[in-house]
Amino acid sequence: MLYGRDRETAELDRLLAAAQRGRGGACLLWGDPGIGKTALLRYVEGQADGFAVLSSRGTRSESAMAFAALHELLWPVLDRVDALPGPQAAALRAAFGLSVGGTDSLLLGAATLTLLSELARRQPVLILLDDAQWIDPESASCLAFVARRLRTEPIALVATDHGPADGRWSGLEGLHIEPLDEAAAQAYLRDKHAELAEPAVRAVLRSAHGNPLALCEFSGMACKGLAVGDTLTPGPMLRQAFLAMVSSLPGAARTLLLLVAAEDRGDLGTVSAAAATLEIGAETWDQAVVDRFLDLSGNRVSLRHPLIRSVIYEAALPPERQAVHRALAAVLAGREDTDRRAWHLAEATLEPDAEVADLLHHSAQRALARGGCSAASRALRRSAELTPDPVQAGSRYAGAARAAWESGEPECARELLARARSRAPEAVVATLSGGLRGLLEFVHGEQARAHRLLLAEARIVEDPRLAVQLACLALRAAWNVDSPELWARAVEVLDGLPATGDEQVDLLVKGVRHWWFDEAMPGGQVMPEGRPGNDFNLIMWLLLPAPIAVAWGLEERARAYYQGAAERSRETGVLSALAFVLSQLGMVDMMSGHWVEARLNASEGLRLGEGMVASSVIAQSLNVMCWLSAVTEGEDAGEELIREVQRNRSSWSSRALMGASYWHQGVAALGAGRAEDASDLLDRLITPGGEAAHSTFAVLAAADAVEAAVRAGRQDSIPEWVRLIEEWADRSGAAWATGAAFRCRALTAGPAEAEALYAMALAGYAEAERPFDHARTELLYGEWLRRARRRVQARGHLRAARETFARLGAHDWLVRATTELELAGETGAHADQASDPTPLTPQETRIARLAAQGLTNKDIAASLFISPRTVGHHLSSVFLKLGIASRAELRKLAATLRE
Repeated sequence: MLYGRDRETAELDRLLAAAQRGRGGACLLWGDPGIGKTALLRYVEGQADGFAVLSSRGTRSESAMAFAALHELLWPVLDRVDALPGPQAAALRAAFGLSVGGTDSLLLGAATLTLLSELARRQPVLILLDDAQWIDPESASCLAFVARRLRTEPIALVATDHGPADGRWSGLEGLHIEPLDEAAAQAYLRDKHAELAEPAVRAVLRSAHGNPLALCEFSGMACKGLAVGDTLTPGPMLRQAFLAMVSSLPGAARTLLLLVAAEDRGDLGTVSAAAATLEIGAETWDQAVVDRFLDLSGNRVSLRHPLIRSVIYEAALPPERQAVHRALAAVLAGREDTDRRAWHLAEATLEPDAEVADLLHHSAQRALARGGCSAASRALRRSAELTPDPVQAGSRYAGAARAAWESGEPECARELLARARSRAPEAVVATLSGGLRGLLEFVHGEQARAHRLLLAEARIVEDPRLAVQLACLALRAAWNVDSPELWARAVEVLDGLPATGDEQVDLLVKGVRHWWFDEAMPGGQVMPEGRPGNDFNLIMWLLLPAPIAVAWGLEERARAYYQGAAERSRETGVLSALAFVLSQLGMVDMMSGHWVEARLNASEGLRLGEGMVASSVIAQSLNVMCWLSAVTEGEDAGEELIREVQRNRSSWSSRALMGASYWHQGVAALGAGRAEDASDLLDRLITPGGEAAHSTFAVLAAADAVEAAVRAGRQDSIPEWVRLIEEWADRSGAAWATGAAFRCRALTAGPAEAEALYAMALAGYAEAERPFDHARTELLYGEWLRRARRRVQARGHLRAARETFARLGAHDWLVRATTELELAGETGAHADQASDPTPLTPQETRIARLAAQGLTNKDIAASLFISPRTVGHHLSSVFLKLGIASRAELRKLAATLRE
């Protein structure tokens, strides 16, 4: 299967079709080694049903043997030579050494064309010439003669070459084979190398530059231990192909190419100055440009293909590399480009050198200051390698590890951290890496182990602010596994730490101990008002987890905090923090009714989490996306996402994430009308010792569990659920919890009490500004009024519920409200539910809903993991089916869109 070659295959199909109609032609496929020219030859051969196929391949070993390629091509049909006119037959025999005599090139070309024409009388002929750059000159001249005279023959000729159709092949149609775009390259890797983890995929894509052979070779290489931003070295086939191109160049030209490869920025002024110091003259430049190894444009110079850089640089001997790096460092001396000079000095240095190591260390600090975590990690790693003092080297490895993690490279961070711990004391490594050992486990591993490591590092780090941060993260880990015992240990360590002296940090720490397992405290003190500070990275880790913020009714305050942290993370380039924040922000947005933002934040968090292989971030993002998909598109839409969360539970060992998954799954089942299944799923949140048992999510799910139990006719578990939500309402004072408690009581109360309880439940949810829960309460109240035969009153509440569900896009709940309205006597309740004769497909409906909510095509594409072009295609179909012409009209129909 070919990837990303629709343009090329269409052209080759056209060539074959024309030949079948008697309109022959030739095409030269040209491009860099490994770009896929031979694969296209195999494609056209596979499409040539009914053709006689003749093929030849040029080789370096036979490039000096006259007529070698022509002989290989015509060998299968040499028995037909005797049927040619006498002079032509003699020319062919002489060329192939079958008779004595000279060969006239014109006569030989005519003989070859005649032979092929006679063969084509019986069936069309396809001629395939691979690696035409190595075909011997005599064969090439003959075949080029033939190629230019196929217009009236049923013959197609396809050749491949490294260069365009000029010289001996001039006059032929040329087709430049370009690198694969990123989408095609990713499709190839997904299909052929699904075993590659995301960091390895990124390394392969970064290194291959769209070259198919490079994708193939790099995919088979081990990708562990790569530094941030490292590229892979081309494999033997690719290296051999590129080296063959440059092997015939003089030594000075090869040195010039090595110089350009080592400079790697394309600065013509720097390269020219360095070339002068190496005594490389103008004639060498001219030769490299004429032979198409170098491209010059303005003040830029570049090698014709990025992979040539790797091949030339890796093939050079160490002294040759050192020489060009020294030349580059020399011309950069005195300039303001100290970072580039430091790197060239480092590459010219094989032994430890404290001065060069210091230069790189300072370069890393400058990179960090401007948010260049990846560049900083590379600089610190090389600085550590050149640092003579082991402890100082360990310190620099620790900094490199932290920068690697912040740039989204956890495996590289682990490897660098191991190097740091083998050279420097634990306290030094823990401090300079920011407690990375525990943090890596917290984000990427097992929570109980993360709790232990975080507390151990909190006790030894030299920075009191960092110690507080690590102890608070240990509290998060304890909450993740729902362990009061682990929580108490973390609080004990936290209480023993000195104050940081930062008023904002100390205020946040004061609220930390009251997040969940400690004594009651007003919600505002659980998450006090804050102000953006210089150390937002520290403050971000002290913010309470999103589910706890939701439980305390502080989602709007948490939303402001997390949005600020996300902006700060983007500014500083700390991708690890950004992924973590976005997954939290997605849940806060989800519960407060900001569903468009929730979907976008969760989608971006998922992509970043997958890139970092951060299982907890992935699970949190998938949880949010599952809930949104199930509520807006129906239960089945979110089922696969939730299964993915539950399949991978062993990789993050968090009861919080598992509890969230069962809560979301239960709500989806409830929306679909499967009350018994919903009750079974939600009861797992309060099953002692169960994998999903979690006290926070039990509180959040209490109202859903009571509704499911009532509808399923199950009375046994209702008292426990009611007790949970009422105790939490008393402790937290959260308006939503008060509303939930009243709703639970209303569902189980008698006729005399239910009405007042529903009214108080609506007041609580209204104060909490939770539109979805408010609408669900309106629906329940309306159902109760209808059953009490108070239809007029019921219709008012049911209309309000239906309007909110339509605005939010809550599919199953909208259907329920509409059905209840009909039962309450609302005639034509489905009339505005767009009974179009050409209904929208499910995907069209999803896209139409998002577009109606104001999302751009790019935003919709990111949310649904499709391309913006596909979004545009679907919207065109939507407009046509609905008979509208604009998004403004689509917004008016938003409430009517359903599958």
